[in-house]
Amino acid sequence: MGQMALTLVLRSITEPRLVARWLLGLKLSREALLICFALVVVLNTLLFGVAVLMDPAPLPWFLAQPSVYGILQAGSLVATIFAFLWGGRLFSGTAQVADIAILVIWMQTLRVLVQVVLLVLMPVSAFIGGLAVSLSSVIGFWILLHFIDEAHGFGSLLKALGTIVFGLMGMAFAISILLTLIGVDPTGINGNV
Repeated sequence: MGQMALTLVLRSITEPRLVARWLLGLKLSREALLICFALVVVLNTLLFGVAVLMDPAPLPWFLAQPSVYGILQAGSLVATIFAFLWGGRLFSGTAQVADIAILVIWMQTLRVLVQVVLLVLMPVSAFIGGLAVSLSSVIGFWILLHFIDEAHGFGSLLKALGTIVFGLMGMAFAISILLTLIGVDPTGINGNV
């Protein structure tokens, strides 16, 4: 099982289309997707909490509380899923919510692995940790580009890029609304302070 997971992680980098097809072919039930979604949110929140303990720099109030961070994480993932779904529809994409969800969940699983590596690297060398962040961002974008292309059936990385651009703009809009609803003004400072 561990060997298969490692192979899947490595192939996500070297053969992202193949991994996307495999993930899409799983046809997970709604319940399984929700469990996987909740698991990646919890893992990301726990790792964020560990990172905060390791570097106790002051944070905005809405990030200092793990429960609020977890809610923001879940909200941003839901926004991402729907933004990439609707962004793809602008280019005649055919993905369904479950298709985008499984791929975003897998991307978040990869992010958890990167966070674990960074928690080890950062205390050793901030420079190497910074390089790892940059490299993982580039690789993550490469994987996402191919995942979106496969999910929507474009056969065009340019359309996938357009989907990502429109999706990120939509997600930024949704997150700004979410932050406003929880009381964060546009400058990021709570008006009650």
